[in-house]
Amino acid sequence: MSRAETLFEQILIKRGLDTQTKRDAFLHPSYDAKHDPFLLPDMQAAVDRLVAARKKQERITIYGDYDIDGLTATTVLMDALKSFGFLHVSAFIPNRFVEGYGLTVDAIERIAHDGANLVVTVDCGSLSHEPIARANELGMEVIVTDHHNVAEEQPPAVAVINPKRQDHSYPFIDLAGVGVAFKLVQALQTKLNGLPEGQEKWLLDLVALGTVCDVVTMVDENRANVFWGLKVLSQTRRPGLKALMAVSRVDPNTVNARSLGFGLGPRMNAAGRLETAQIALDMLLADNPMLALEKAQELDALNTARRTEQDKIYKEAVVQAERYVRDDVLVVSSPDWNHGIIGIVAAKLLEKYKKPTYVLQEMGEQSKGSARSYGDFSAADAIKSASDIITKGGGHKLAAGVTLPTKNIQAFRERVNKHYRDQKLVDQELLLLPSEDAQAEFDVVSEELIQRITLLEPFGNGNTQPILRTNAVTVQRVRRMGTDGQHVKLDVQNLAGDVMSMLAFNAPEYFFVEPGAKVTVWYQPDINEWQGRRTIEGMLLHIEFV
Repeated sequence: MSRAETLFEQILIKRGLDTQTKRDAFLHPSYDAKHDPFLLPDMQAAVDRLVAARKKQERITIYGDYDIDGLTATTVLMDALKSFGFLHVSAFIPNRFVEGYGLTVDAIERIAHDGANLVVTVDCGSLSHEPIARANELGMEVIVTDHHNVAEEQPPAVAVINPKRQDHSYPFIDLAGVGVAFKLVQALQTKLNGLPEGQEKWLLDLVALGTVCDVVTMVDENRANVFWGLKVLSQTRRPGLKALMAVSRVDPNTVNARSLGFGLGPRMNAAGRLETAQIALDMLLADNPMLALEKAQELDALNTARRTEQDKIYKEAVVQAERYVRDDVLVVSSPDWNHGIIGIVAAKLLEKYKKPTYVLQEMGEQSKGSARSYGDFSAADAIKSASDIITKGGGHKLAAGVTLPTKNIQAFRERVNKHYRDQKLVDQELLLLPSEDAQAEFDVVSEELIQRITLLEPFGNGNTQPILRTNAVTVQRVRRMGTDGQHVKLDVQNLAGDVMSMLAFNAPEYFFVEPGAKVTVWYQPDINEWQGRRTIEGMLLHIEFV
């Protein structure tokens, strides 16, 4: 066994893959090991209602969301229902700046006015009691497919398909919204003709894109769907995804989860953040390659504008955050910050200050914000603790949204900080430090090792790219890079004289060490190709002085 094989063996054991059976199941995910969709709550009722709608050719509106999970889920259902022979299916994607997030009464009334008989939500709807009740009043029925937090009492829909509900025996609760929509398609295949078993796999390119970009755990069905979805994406039939890969400079032959999260995803999300997500949906649904390319180029331009605006907001937010640097939870706000972008800014502030962060846009009497958290502090629960002083709010443990009267921002700041103190959390910052999969010397970090590491793809939440630790290396050279010198490249040498370059984007200040410093480094190894030359580099995650 080579030293690279031995090190890879250590990585597998660290990840609990200590038997051949576990390894085979993980390294070669089986699509056929999928769970029975009818184990999900209300799936039978949803299928029965859709079969009836197909018989009568009723008018159906797919109500999506403006993020990638919602857009891909909408496209999955549009595509599948067309295959099943539904003739009157349209999509409604709310505008972040008009309707806001989720199902709204105004949107329901517009959809009813357009003559829909049935609304199928994707990636939203679990808490939409009032809009669904209004739909019923207007003679429409609603099927909810979602994966967000649920209410104790379900809204008055025909079906609320959500793995987060507790009244079911489905074995995996962390499906993305697009994953839940895909389960509905699998269930419909058992009752309707038009999409023979196996042909639904052509939808996996969309399922992979939505799953990766919604940062759900990359295990169980999510892992299998993304694993096979990346293979489908490499030979996708969709002009929109071909065009998006072209403008993102993603090679279909080497597309991986990182390509989705950092290449395709930000461009699609830029539409909903700055203008309307309809542009991204039009691209996904386009049959004409020229139209698809036009939409993809529009998304690329919007993404460039998004980055510029994001940088401006971040710099202003840092100035304000310094005033509240002693708070356990940061709450910052301004009337000049676009609430389509502040979620990304919240994530960057969390990274810089190691604190849960809420960033708000003041919009006159009301303010709207996004939160990002980590560790044991739930952003959504903190919002719930302030329910008497906010207008609405909700989300996940690590990411949430809130709307509140602008005059209550200070009270909200005090309330979420009190909630933090009440939790009596300890050593939270330690949870942000990387934990190595193995200790390694540079001469073992070879192309052979990196090739083996790629067998663990797709990487994501719950299956991160392996982290190595190398002890007591000496910094030989330090280079600042980027327009503001915000990136750093360190050349470090181990005791045996082997040298490796370590790169960190938007590096924290403590990464900018002096040449000659002796440090221990935590990093993710990868191969850098530049002008035909291949070198092994490390993505630097953490350093400690020896």
